[in-house]
Amino acid sequence: MKAIRRFTVRPVLPDPLRPLSDLARNLRWSWHAPTGDLFQSVDPECWAACGRDPVRLLGSVGAERLTELAGDRAFLDRLDGAADDLHTYMTGDRWYQTQSGTRPRSDQLPAAIAYFSPEFGITAALPQYSGGLGILAGDHLKSASDLGVPMIGVGLLYRHGYFRQTLSRDGWQQEHYPVLDPNELPLVQLQEPDGTPALVGLALPGGRSLRARIWLAQVGRVPLLLLDSDVEENDPGARGVTDRLYGGGSEHRLLQEMLLGIGGVRAVRAYCRITGHAPPEVFHTNEGHAGFLGLERIAELGAEGLEFDAALEAVRAGTVFTTHTPVPAGIDRFDRGLVARHFGPGAELPGVDVDRVIGLGRETYPGGEPGLFNMAVMGLRLAQRANGVSLLHGGVSREMFAGLWPGFDPEEVPITSVTNGVHAPTWVAPEVFRLGARQIGAERAEEALTVGGSDRWDSVADIPDEDIWQLRRSLRALLVMEVRERLRASWRQRGAGTAELGWIERVLDPDVLTIGFARRVPSYKRLTLMLQDRDRLTNLLLHPERPVQIVVAGKAHPADEGGKRLIQELVRFADDPRVRHRIVFLPDYGMAMAQKLYPGCDIWLNNPLRPLEACGTSGMKAALNGCLNLSVLDGWWDEWFQPDFGWAIPTADGADGGASTLSAVGDDPDRRDAVEAAALYDLLEQRITPRFYERGESGLPDRWLEMVRHTLSLLGPKVLAGRMVREYVERLYAPAAGGHRAMDPDAARDLARWKSRVRAAWHGVTVDHVETSETTGTAELGTTLALRVRVGLGGLGPDDVEVQAVSGRVDEEDRITDAAPVPLKPVGSADLEGRWVYEGPLCLDRTGPFGYTVRILPSHRLLAQGTELGLVAVPSQDVLGAAGLLMR
Repeated sequence: MKAIRRFTVRPVLPDPLRPLSDLARNLRWSWHAPTGDLFQSVDPECWAACGRDPVRLLGSVGAERLTELAGDRAFLDRLDGAADDLHTYMTGDRWYQTQSGTRPRSDQLPAAIAYFSPEFGITAALPQYSGGLGILAGDHLKSASDLGVPMIGVGLLYRHGYFRQTLSRDGWQQEHYPVLDPNELPLVQLQEPDGTPALVGLALPGGRSLRARIWLAQVGRVPLLLLDSDVEENDPGARGVTDRLYGGGSEHRLLQEMLLGIGGVRAVRAYCRITGHAPPEVFHTNEGHAGFLGLERIAELGAEGLEFDAALEAVRAGTVFTTHTPVPAGIDRFDRGLVARHFGPGAELPGVDVDRVIGLGRETYPGGEPGLFNMAVMGLRLAQRANGVSLLHGGVSREMFAGLWPGFDPEEVPITSVTNGVHAPTWVAPEVFRLGARQIGAERAEEALTVGGSDRWDSVADIPDEDIWQLRRSLRALLVMEVRERLRASWRQRGAGTAELGWIERVLDPDVLTIGFARRVPSYKRLTLMLQDRDRLTNLLLHPERPVQIVVAGKAHPADEGGKRLIQELVRFADDPRVRHRIVFLPDYGMAMAQKLYPGCDIWLNNPLRPLEACGTSGMKAALNGCLNLSVLDGWWDEWFQPDFGWAIPTADGADGGASTLSAVGDDPDRRDAVEAAALYDLLEQRITPRFYERGESGLPDRWLEMVRHTLSLLGPKVLAGRMVREYVERLYAPAAGGHRAMDPDAARDLARWKSRVRAAWHGVTVDHVETSETTGTAELGTTLALRVRVGLGGLGPDDVEVQAVSGRVDEEDRITDAAPVPLKPVGSADLEGRWVYEGPLCLDRTGPFGYTVRILPSHRLLAQGTELGLVAVPSQDVLGAAGLLMR
């Protein structure tokens, strides 16, 4: 029989055990090993059966066992110690507080930052993530907590989360959507002071409304607010808005993103009002999904009497936008009519002009589609500071969005980069941490994983080779056990009987070189590149002296039939009795599997189409456990690769990290894949497997262990989310907070009027004449030339602009390739024609072909950079020809 109603019956803990409830509700247990160990000791078998979830554990353990623990003095001492440790962690000063105390009052760090993301991967016990974006967001919050950064996370609570993956008998991906009960998750409902649920609401067309309750997940020191539309006040359509992560059609996705952005700001306001938390000075939009948060903030200021243009400037000053996608197809775009229907009179934000809303997301640049509303474009227009997630991806993003800043070379598009990092306490295996703690002490080891600092990582050099090799083998053995268990469960789901599965006991070997490949399965990540030459791969797997074994995992989006075919192709190869003991595919890739997989692998493989990997953090997690990377030079690997700690797979575009450049293959994708797969096989056969199996005088693989050391000591401090969050604080959050504070209503109005005046007058801004003291076309290194420029300012004044000389080396097409701008100064006043003269020195500080030009940019104290307006005036061809702006 099926129940007509479901309840969650919470356990009543004996008084001495009450602190267990607080420990379970703070997700710090998911990365704080001593707290996790405490819960495991409550009931080890139940802990494993509950998926290492303390909330489920406390709801499942028997009353008799709880009574026994309430009288166990040793357990209660451990419990008191854990509770005291959490209190100290939550209330004591950490890195952020020490930084705030050293700054002048005018440059104080933000009182709070609101961080919005459509998904968060905190722990497998809270399955609200699909892949890298969510894991990155979760690691961002955890590291902010460890560093003491006053952050508030904002997301949605999906009742079905992301799908669970199984395989059919023939290897086809199948999706399952188990229903999640928030009352059974490590969440509490945010309540008003009178005890009623705190709700936020959106107005929908046709007089409908969308209401959402607010669930709170405590991520260490950071509150994470998750909005849930499954409330009785909603009609069935509205109740289903937060049903699935990345599910539904266009309108469904639009409503999710309106709830995340607009409803999320309202949830933050409610949380701060109820708890007394400092209101955010900075709003960080992690990808474009939450971009509507800027519209809500404009509406807030409009209700206070600020006009749209001035409110836009005030909002931009305190907003940071991070883009994660390297291709336009990865951006959410909506029909402008659909967006228009959900805003204005009779819908949401009635006080904001619908045309202004649409204008923020229109693709009004060459090659854009003005009929579409682009969420990333809106995110960039609503944020004064923006970044990609690796150096390479920053460059790709500047190219992709260059149309928003016409007249500027892509390298000057105001999108910087902060390379992603990973939360080491989450991803470093306990065995690795214990080895480090034995070397430098537990406290210093914890600091090394959270704050970073190369001095703490240099001590890896002092760990004996024997200890490192034994650690690596034990981690490999743990992975072998995990793989066999998961493989057996997968085959049973595929319909196999126990009698058919005896071969699984021989799957993988703890002494064989182990390669890991696990990620989402879009086509550009090339799951099946390894299958290009199956005979060659088979020979690698079955080599009598230097075999390899491969563990593969990953999910395709439910609507991605091509991705599902790739999985099936890989699974069918792995099912072959000849090789199935050496290559496996594990379904249902998630955090719990990943935490076993990364430490147990010797090589982490990554072979995307370059440059389509924005960052790719899985290799970072593997590296923190002493796993070496084998990757195409894409994402973070392009930035930090060194032969000391891994290998670069040569690519058809010549990005080879020092290996022999491959011949160009044009636009033939099959030829490109064949060439790059051959390069992968070559590396494995000729360089990687010999190094792993080669033994030195000590009987250990000395050269391999040297690379493991370099991976830990050189890469370790770089790949930390602690390093990443510190960069966000210093380079983006602190300047955004300063901009927010400077943008009071009068300043916002002044800046808005100034921008309007500059845009209207810019057509009259010209560079009319350029002359220099050097006329021969050659000069000696170190020479300083006198530059004199006559410009027209079209009704603007010198205070409105900056006239710059831009110089540097030039290429064969006379493009300045390493431009360095130097401001010029006005001399005297305007002449009778209204022209101004600017002068300044031009230093010839490089040999070889050298060139310069002159340009004019808008200038205002409240601009983050001169390129912000997308306006620039440069010399005409006539002026260029007369000036001779090139020297060799």
